[in-house]
Amino acid sequence: MSYLYLTILFPLIGFILLAAGRDKLSENVAAVIGVGAVGLSALAALFAGIDFYNVKAALPADSTVLGFNQHLWTWFNVGGFAPAIGLHLDGLSLLMTGMITGVGFLIHIFASWYMRGEEGYARFFSYFNLFVASMLVLVLGDNLALLFLGWEGVGLCSYLLIGFYYANPANGWAAIKAFTVTRVGDVFLLIALFLLYQQFGTLDIRTIVDHASTVLTDSNIAFWTALMLFLGAAGKSAQIPLQTWLADAMAGPTPVSALIHAATMVTAGVYLTSRLFSVFEMAPEILQFISIVGAITLLVAGFAALVQTDIKRILAYSTMSQLGYMFMAVGAEAYQAGLFHMLAHAFFKALLFLSSGAVILACHHEQNILKMGGLWKKIPFVFACFVVGGGALAALPFITVGFFSKDAILGAVYAHATMANLPLYNTLYWVGVIGAFLTSIYTFRLIWLVFFGQEKTHAHEIKGVTYWGPLSILLVLSTGVGGLLKAPVESLLNSAKIPAFIIPESLEHAVHGAEHLAVGIALAGLLLGVVLFVFAYGSVKNIANTSFGAGIAHIWRTAFGFDALYDIVFVKPYLFMARLLGRDPIDGLWLVLPALVKGGHKFTSWRQTGSLREYASSIGLGVVVLLIILVITQVGV
Repeated sequence: MSYLYLTILFPLIGFILLAAGRDKLSENVAAVIGVGAVGLSALAALFAGIDFYNVKAALPADSTVLGFNQHLWTWFNVGGFAPAIGLHLDGLSLLMTGMITGVGFLIHIFASWYMRGEEGYARFFSYFNLFVASMLVLVLGDNLALLFLGWEGVGLCSYLLIGFYYANPANGWAAIKAFTVTRVGDVFLLIALFLLYQQFGTLDIRTIVDHASTVLTDSNIAFWTALMLFLGAAGKSAQIPLQTWLADAMAGPTPVSALIHAATMVTAGVYLTSRLFSVFEMAPEILQFISIVGAITLLVAGFAALVQTDIKRILAYSTMSQLGYMFMAVGAEAYQAGLFHMLAHAFFKALLFLSSGAVILACHHEQNILKMGGLWKKIPFVFACFVVGGGALAALPFITVGFFSKDAILGAVYAHATMANLPLYNTLYWVGVIGAFLTSIYTFRLIWLVFFGQEKTHAHEIKGVTYWGPLSILLVLSTGVGGLLKAPVESLLNSAKIPAFIIPESLEHAVHGAEHLAVGIALAGLLLGVVLFVFAYGSVKNIANTSFGAGIAHIWRTAFGFDALYDIVFVKPYLFMARLLGRDPIDGLWLVLPALVKGGHKFTSWRQTGSLREYASSIGLGVVVLLIILVITQVGV
């Protein structure tokens, strides 16, 4: 475990070398440094995992492994507050580290092919390496102060990468939007850290998790702490009301989208809520709120994905939807189900985004799916990747990893309604089923319009091992083969004391029935997609061209108008106040005094004429005024 720090150090060194070299480095050298740094990080994570399993195997069968700590140095010491630069490896952080470095390494390899010939090649990989290093700090930090450092690091890197093509002002605005919206969530998280430190006297994660039930006895403090934590998580993981940045984040290069959606930024919120599960369990109302927000988010995102025409925005809304499922699981206390779906999602979403990148390059940077078609003959391997990735997204039974993860969440939500005597979760289960139905429809629509029908944009052949190699690995992991990881993941999470969701035997039959029903409805959605886009596409377009159809499509396309609402409620009032205060009226008040002095000076200087007659008249007038004042004063006495 002594070399655990290398998982962070390697990509950090890669960032420094690439940032220092910039345009002086050739593309080959930049690719070797950028990809190699994350590859070495993945190797260090692998060795750490092997050591973890060896130590665990040597312990008695009834022992539990809480984790291993590596204290590097004390960060700072202010008034007794002395957070460490220290790393903690347990089952959860090992799972996250493996996902970040493993999937991140594959994305880096693909990016070395995708970004060839682009301006700022070395700069791109410097940001990419820093992104991975920041995410590793977030998941390996043994205290919340260090976690917050990594939290802010991934926010910075998302800004730099979303706005990578800065010559286009729209990309810069998308980067600013992502940075601003996620900063709102970060403020809430910071408030939560203040509350936790006030209650516990420390930000050590293990201390907070182990003693939450005895320290957070004040229900009001527990409520507000849990709420602030979730709102912080909602910002990073694009949950309502802080979801508006994610679709616009597609302005960055496609590998950036893959890294954000699959292995890094958006998973941070799921990790935080699962890591601090004991804090949330002291506020049951917030757990219900988390599930409700996740359900609403997955439904809104599902409808939005139905009508998008940009291939990457469809996938972005699908990510938002799948994150909604993960938070539904957290709210139902099925943390392990949510975390396994996070891992499964990393596989198939990286596969889909990288495959979409290949489609975009093959179609000469075209992203509108309505301008594609007939590509399965031109790029059959990418078509196979889309079929497998889309099948996993739609949770096709038994043959895709999505089936093993998503259905476990829906089953847990259904069971939680009875186990906790909360009928609300029955409603949430049906929302999740409707979300699965929508997912099947928009997934089929995406694949059909891109790969079948008439060819509208001429596509050229693409080749290269750095293109098909990562896709091949992700393709395999997105099939039922990835489902084999479920038992090892549960073992890891059990060793980290992440609670398992145990379904009583009396409910097993009903839960299995609920899971089978969800599968059946998802397959019905797939069948409806076939009917709508294969046999009745003309009728669909005719309905879309009516005033009613166009209105509904507009509402869905704008994801129910949250951007317009925020523009009215926040942006326009802010700009009005900025214009109003642009000249700083407070500062203007202080200018009254010098204005009076200046006016007095102007008046007195105006009276300096040099005429003795005027001076004598003024003196005489002054004497008269003084005499009048004297008389009035004496009379008053």
